[in-house]
Amino acid sequence: MITEVILPVLGETMNEGTIVEWLKKEGDPVERGEVLFMVETDKATLEVEAPARGFLRQIVVPTGQMVPVLTVVGLITSTMDESLEEAEEQGGRGARESTSAPPLPSTPARIFASPRARRLAREKGVDLALVTSSGPDGRIVERDVVTYLETLVLAPPLAPTPPAPPALAEAVEAIAEVPLTGVRAVIARRMGESHQTTAPVTLTTEADATAFVELRERLKAALASELGFDIGYNDLLIRVVAHALRQFPYMNARLDGECVRHLREIHIALAVDTDRGLLAPVIRNADRKGVAEIAREVRGLAESARAGKALPDELSGSTFTITNLGMHEIDAFTPIINLPEAAILGVGRIKARPAVVEGELCVRQTMWLSLTFDHRLVDGAPAARFLQRIKQLIENPYLLLG
Repeated sequence: MITEVILPVLGETMNEGTIVEWLKKEGDPVERGEVLFMVETDKATLEVEAPARGFLRQIVVPTGQMVPVLTVVGLITSTMDESLEEAEEQGGRGARESTSAPPLPSTPARIFASPRARRLAREKGVDLALVTSSGPDGRIVERDVVTYLETLVLAPPLAPTPPAPPALAEAVEAIAEVPLTGVRAVIARRMGESHQTTAPVTLTTEADATAFVELRERLKAALASELGFDIGYNDLLIRVVAHALRQFPYMNARLDGECVRHLREIHIALAVDTDRGLLAPVIRNADRKGVAEIAREVRGLAESARAGKALPDELSGSTFTITNLGMHEIDAFTPIINLPEAAILGVGRIKARPAVVEGELCVRQTMWLSLTFDHRLVDGAPAARFLQRIKQLIENPYLLLG
């Protein structure tokens, strides 16, 4: 009996994945439920278990290759002497498609081919799109690839290609070439889409964060034994922004075709720097949670994201995003909107600066805030009122009790 190992759907938003490591070699015995390979999605690196007991007879998708979900990536047989060739020629599909998940816009038409046909095509550098199929349901089998190669041998030689003109010498020499794959590729695509499809405007303001700093110090002391770690500024900022979004629901929105949808639930993403790239774990229903509960979730989700163990659903579904570069001594910047959200808040460092309060020169803790919003959904004045409210809550955090 042959069991197909498929790339499973590991989250509602997962459409494809990259095989980053096979933990078994061809011919190795496997147990049902044993971790078989590691897959990298646009959110995390996850483990995939073997669907059956037997032997890993064939690795169809090698390490480093990205494929759509529900694609066959390997074959498991009950015994080592079982014939793969006979099963393949009788019509086992080398790739599957989900009938419920919508196709990716950039994904070309699927080509169905047996695992042996795909392996031979890879070895010989054959584009399967050029091969005529003879298998069941239009499936390409190994003999089709062989036939195609034979036609190349019998074809008359082509006219010699004229030599390419010598390339201009590069001004600088690269010290490394990093493939644009995995999380980096997803970030590149999403940031490019955001820049091209939105009408971004950034507003900045400086807030007096003296009371905000004092509140954090008090909460650190009050909640240290309960939490086992210190409350962070990001925990408080999530509470502040959630409060403001409840008062200004037009900022908790997204564009749906020709309609602007104001969302009932408030799910705030917090940008987290990881070795794999920028990830944004989501605090769901943040407006219904206290600071201590938010702090626990932020810490747990951030640790999972940095370890590459966050689930795709923990990193999707946000309605607003916060990104904080204050720890890197950045004052103000222009964050890029996290589609399909309407806006993103950039937070700068808290720094002691001279200020005039009630006519007196003094030193105050100040913080720069940068709000980038999509002008297609929100006008400048309403966005400014929202940012002004965030500033008021930071300067007077007791207003969070109202």
